[in-house]
Formats: sequence, structure tokens, C-alpha cells
Amino acid sequence: MTITIYHNPNCGTSRNTLAMILASGETPVVVEYLKNPPSRERLVALLKAMNLPARGLLREKGTPYAELGLADPKWTEDELVDMMLKHPILINRPIVETPLGTRLCRPSELVLDLLPNPVTTFTKEDGELVTQPARA
Repeated sequence: MTITIYHNPNCGTSRNTLAMILASGETPVVVEYLKNPPSRERLVALLKAMNLPARGLLREKGTPYAELGLADPKWTEDELVDMMLKHPILINRPIVETPLGTRLCRPSELVLDLLPNPVTTFTKEDGELVTQPARA
């Protein structure tokens, strides 16, 4: 099974998501999207797979969101995609893509539904315990 995570190693949610994938026994393709941003076609395909509008993937905190005026509803879907390509930090993370689906994994435990053999218990970096019933 191929699993891809669009990852920011400086983000705790992204690190927890990657750790859950690894704990499930999978070795994902890790794309550090700030260093290697997706192409326009790839970003649009991810949005479509997640059934999200571009605005739904925009990250506000720690980005130029406010200074670019991206809260203004005047921006079109294509313009917002252009902004994310120009400023990859605007792309919220982590995005995980597997044969079971594609999802923005915020919170990190959303990744568990995308894994063939998810862990049933996991302790996040901050000590929070995540539990999920084993699949039948």
C-alpha cells in the first residue's frame, strides 16, 4: 500500500500523524511540502480527493494569510490555489493520501481511518492518549 504524507517536521500535528502511520507498520512517502511544494495539478487533485474547496485548506496561523487579505471572499478558487503555490506555508497540514482515502489530518488521529492496520492506542507528543477500537 502506498501512503503519502505532505509533512511539515516543525508541526506537532504532522509529527504525530507520521508517527501513527509508522506505528501501524507502514512506511510512507514523506513529502516535505515546504521544500518540495506540489504542482498545481497535484494540489488541485488533492483538493478534489478531499472534497475541499481551496479555502478549506488554507492555513492562517503563522502564515501571510492576513497580510495577503485572504479572508476577503473576493478570491476565486484558482487565485487561492495560486497563493498556496506561491506561499506553500499557506497549505494546511498534514495531508495524507492512501488507497483508503485522502484527508487533511487535523486532528492527527483522523489518519487512523486511512490505514489498513491502524494502532488502537497511541500517545501523542503532548501526552494525550488516542484510543480506537480494533477493526473486525
